[in-house]
Amino acid sequence: MRRRRFLTTSSVAVFTSPFITRSAEPPSLAGFDRAMEDFIVARGMPGGALAVVKEGRLVHARGHGWADKERQQRVEPASLFRIASISKPITAVAVLRLVEQRKLKLDDRAFDLIPHKPLPDTKPDPRLRTVTIRQCLQHTGGWDRDMSFDPMFRPKLIATAVGEGAPAGPNAVIRYMMGQPLDFDPGTRYAYSNFGYCVLGRVIEQLAGKSYEDYVKEVVLAPAGIKSMRLGRSLEAGRAPGEVRYHMPEAETAESVFPGLPPKVPWPYGGFNLEAMDAHGAWLASAVDLARFAAALHDAEKCPLLKPATWRELHAAPPATVARTEDGPLKGTYYCCGWLTRPNLGQPGKANYWHSGSLPGTYTMLVRRSDGLSWAALFNQRSKDRKLDGEIDPALHRAADAVTDWPKGDLFPRFRA
Repeated sequence: MRRRRFLTTSSVAVFTSPFITRSAEPPSLAGFDRAMEDFIVARGMPGGALAVVKEGRLVHARGHGWADKERQQRVEPASLFRIASISKPITAVAVLRLVEQRKLKLDDRAFDLIPHKPLPDTKPDPRLRTVTIRQCLQHTGGWDRDMSFDPMFRPKLIATAVGEGAPAGPNAVIRYMMGQPLDFDPGTRYAYSNFGYCVLGRVIEQLAGKSYEDYVKEVVLAPAGIKSMRLGRSLEAGRAPGEVRYHMPEAETAESVFPGLPPKVPWPYGGFNLEAMDAHGAWLASAVDLARFAAALHDAEKCPLLKPATWRELHAAPPATVARTEDGPLKGTYYCCGWLTRPNLGQPGKANYWHSGSLPGTYTMLVRRSDGLSWAALFNQRSKDRKLDGEIDPALHRAADAVTDWPKGDLFPRFRA
C-alpha cells in the first residue's frame, strides 16, 4: 500500500503518523492535507502547519510532521514558527495605526522622525532626507540589496564600524546606513528592502513612546484576538514555549555572529541576528495566529484594526511610475503597504494579497484572496533551492479551488489566542 493511502485510510496510521495531528474536518478539505504532505515529503522537511479562513471563520487547522524531530514532538496548529518577512504586514498595520492616531502622515520624511545620527567622517546621501514613510512601506525608499547589500545580514561588519559589540542591533544598522549612498532616487521604483522596515520599527518606537513589540501587541495583535505572538530569539537557548525547532536541508552551518559561540554554528541558531530584524522579520506566530490576523483584515467595514478609509490606504497602489506606466493600467502585481498585490482583472477594487517569509530554517506564506479565503502555511525548514518553496502557493490555491463543501462553523474558539 502506498504511503499516502496508508496515512489517509487507516485511522491508526493517521493518529500515530507525524504528518497529520488532527483528523480532517469535512472530507472536501482533504486536498489541503495532500498539498502540505506532498510539499513536506518532497523536500525532506521536518514539518509544517496550515490554517484556512473563509469569510472570517477558521475552517481548517492542521499540523504536519515534526516540530522537533529529535524529541519526536509533533507540529500542532498552535505551534509557534519564525514567520520571517510576514512580519512586514504586521508592521504596516502598526504604522497605519499611528496615522489614525494623528501622530504620523504617510508622506512624512522618515529620517526626520528618528534621532539617529550618521557615523563620524561619513557623508550622508542628500536624498536620504527625502525618504518617506510611504516609500519605506512600499519598498521604494532607494535601497536595493541586489545592487549593494542587505545590512540586516551584516551584523559583525556593522558592529565593528559603529564601535559596538557584535552583533549590531537595529540602531547601529541605521547609523551605519545613514552614511551609505542610496541605490536609486526614492519613489522612482520598487526594490525589496528589509532595511526600510527596520527604519519603520524605530519610527514606531519614537512616536509611540514604547518598544516596537509592546506597541504592536497593544494596537495590532490584541484587537485581532492574538495573545501568543512574540518576537523570536536568535539562539536555541531562547526558544519560546511551543516554538518549533528549525532545520537546514543538509545541516548546513554558518559563521557565528555572536561572541562566545563556536566559530561554526547551526545556521538558524546564531548565523544571523534575529533580534535586529524585529520590524521586518522576527515575529513568532502560529498558523492560527496568522489566520486571526488575516480574518481581521477581511472586511474593510468591519475591520477591528483599522478604519475603512485607513484600510483602503493600506491597500492603495503605489504612485503611477511604480505600480503602472504613466496614465496606463495597473501592473499585474505590485507591492502596497506591507502586501504583494495582484489586482483581479474585471473586478475593480478586488485583489489578492500575499506575503512570504524566508530565513535559514524557515519558510512561510500568508495569502488573502478576494473571494473571502485566506490561509497561512508555515514550515520549519526552507529548501536548498529556495525557488522550490514557492510551489506551495499554487498547490494550496488548487486545493482551495477544488473545495465544493465548505464548513459552516468556526474553529477559532477551539484554539487559545
